[in-house]
Amino acid sequence: MLTKIANSGVDSRVVVWIKEFLLGRMKRVRVGGQLSAEVRVTSGVPQGSVLGPLLFLAYANDIWRNMESTIRLFADDCVIYTKIINNADMKKLQKDLGRLGEWVVGNAMKINPSKSKAIRFTRPGVKDPLNFSLLGTLIPEASSSKYLGITLRSNLNWADQVNYTVKKAWKPLHFTMRILKKGNSNTKSLAYMSIVRPILEYGAACWDPYREGQISALDRVQKKAAKFAHYTNSPNWETLASCRKSSRIYALFKAYSGERAWKPIGDRLQ
Repeated sequence: MLTKIANSGVDSRVVVWIKEFLLGRMKRVRVGGQLSAEVRVTSGVPQGSVLGPLLFLAYANDIWRNMESTIRLFADDCVIYTKIINNADMKKLQKDLGRLGEWVVGNAMKINPSKSKAIRFTRPGVKDPLNFSLLGTLIPEASSSKYLGITLRSNLNWADQVNYTVKKAWKPLHFTMRILKKGNSNTKSLAYMSIVRPILEYGAACWDPYREGQISALDRVQKKAAKFAHYTNSPNWETLASCRKSSRIYALFKAYSGERAWKPIGDRLQ
């Protein structure tokens, strides 16, 4: 880790500071009123430290090197994907998985292949099984997978995402209704907008159901909250459908105006 940080161009004084932060640490355990003997810590970073996640990112930041496929990193989430037209494309992706395995071994890291998933987004007629492996273990194929809180289904249907969102939103709403049963309308409205509605809007630029049943399932949550907060079904709240539309427009504008994260989309829009 120290070598990687030093090679990244960080000021040498910062490297020394990080070295002092990591090395020479001792640990002991308290059980009741008794303390164990001290043991020297020879690996890892202090758990719960502010610097810990940043050091992890610095350690894993070179995982993309020599990859032909696209790789996305967010904290400890790693996604590799590519467009597959023929067998050569499949071999290229498997080769990149092999490189990932080599990086894992070379950096003393661990990736559990059984907790990984292989998923494809294609027409329903494609039935050939996916035979990708990591570290000699077959990666199980799945029809859906959750990535950064969004459930992606192979046919790009949003039923799983809607069901998950609705189920997740009902729990804090019922909790709010119990706790604020005697609260005034403003307090109830603020609680809904702060705790429940962000769940219903999360990632809405990516997903937006068109089926009436899925739209109604989402709207029922807001209608219940509206009745609780205002004792009427028509408070002055923006509809969830309108919020999702706004999210899409904001995302489109970011892509068109050249925001860094949206640049590939913006290039295609041009």
